Amino acid sequence: MIKVMLIEDDPMVMDINTKFVGKLSGFKVIHRTGNVEEAKEKIQELSPDLILLDVFLLKGNGLELLKWIRSKELSSDAILITADKSIGAVQEAFRYGAVDYLVKPFTFERFKEALTQYKKRYESINVCEEVQQDTIDKFILSSVKEPMVKEEMNLTKGLSVHTYEQIMMAAQNKKSFFTADELADDLGMARVTVRRYLDYMVKENKLQLEVEYGKIGRPTHFYRAIC
Repeated sequence: MIKVMLIEDDPMVMDINTKFVGKLSGFKVIHRTGNVEEAKEKIQELSPDLILLDVFLLKGNGLELLKWIRSKELSSDAILITADKSIGAVQEAFRYGAVDYLVKPFTFERFKEALTQYKKRYESINVCEEVQQDTIDKFILSSVKEPMVKEEMNLTKGLSVHTYEQIMMAAQNKKSFFTADELADDLGMARVTVRRYLDYMVKENKLQLEVEYGKIGRPTHFYRAIC
């Protein structure tokens, strides 16, 4: 099992990322924290294989923590998961050895691609004392952008990938059935907009829909993410 540590100070994002990891075989979350000092202690104690690391933390910075990991010559790999889209942050992350960089909000498919690619590399490299050039090239030269491009192309005209990802992430964080009105209030979006995206997700079989018919007025639509 690949040991994963989550370093994130947003409880909602932490829960979503934990859920995402749980959907993938071969990975196990061994610790979660939003505290940089605790993270340093646990990284040295638990030796995680992979760290899912936020950049903006309440009491620290993920990039500085990544630099600290490298300065201590610790073997943990890191995937940055952050809202920081600045080119400087991206360049610095890769300069200090990040294996991928996910910009919030992201889809489960993009998350899955990042961890699957890491797992393939981890398993291919760690079973051998020496590695051939073609094995290195397979991971260095491969692209993780294609799934996102395909997903964007497949969206119905008029739907935004960015909005889709925001609504999907919020829906997946709900523990039970919810209405479009409830999710719209959570996100600060127009209810008609949220309802349109939710209905699209139902057609994709990503959400379950239940309709409750009352005695008066229109029926109420309840949604729930399909795990």
